[in-house]
Amino acid sequence: MGTLDGVITLVTGAAQGIGKAAAVRLAADGARVVVNARVDDERLAASVAGTGHNAMPAPCDISDWEASQAMVEKVQDELGPIEVLVANAARMTMKPFLEQAPEEWWQQVDVNLTGHLGVISAVLPGMRKLGRGRIVIVSSYWGVIGWENATGYGCTKSGLIALTRSLGRELAPEGIYVSAVAPGVIDTPQLEVDARDAGLPLKAMHAIYAKGIPAGRIGRADEVATTISFLATQAAAAYVGQTLHPNGGEIRCSM
Repeated sequence: MGTLDGVITLVTGAAQGIGKAAAVRLAADGARVVVNARVDDERLAASVAGTGHNAMPAPCDISDWEASQAMVEKVQDELGPIEVLVANAARMTMKPFLEQAPEEWWQQVDVNLTGHLGVISAVLPGMRKLGRGRIVIVSSYWGVIGWENATGYGCTKSGLIALTRSLGRELAPEGIYVSAVAPGVIDTPQLEVDARDAGLPLKAMHAIYAKGIPAGRIGRADEVATTISFLATQAAAAYVGQTLHPNGGEIRCSM
């Protein structure tokens, strides 16, 4: 799968779920991982510890453009240019469209979409200095097919796929490759939001989702992390502006 030995890698939203699994996997594959989370708490500390301490914590709310710029500057002052960015941080609110307050809509946009514009703009100068880089954007299959009661989330995740396509075309000539993953239903704390919206116990929510998946089960965060790690390496150089779909066969499309 190529090598990540010593490669400076930033993972946003890495205190839990897919982000945490990605940080652990990338560190196991040799990367020097910078673990971002919105707040500096025990979850961030646990994520750093899970890497075998081959990581640096970088608490920052990426919806704050200036704060994300300062975070990246601090990291690069200490470690050097960031060569791999995993844009994973996300916020989701589930409500019927007309019940979602405008501020809830914008919170999702400000983290999921605009927040990552800020982080990408901060890491790009360093990648250009290196003459190479990898940006792996974590979307969602809800950004591909849409989902009831998750309009804001789905729109932002669809926007990330469009961002991947456009940046992929723009940056590939510079040796900076942009790709995305759009996971299906994954066993992460995010599913607790789904269960509350459906008024069901979490275990029942898992079972309902599993029925629609040909593999017969929901996915695991470590499976998505494996895909992310692959896209972060030279072995994935053929993937430019493309989105991979680890979803157990639930949807099969080229978006």
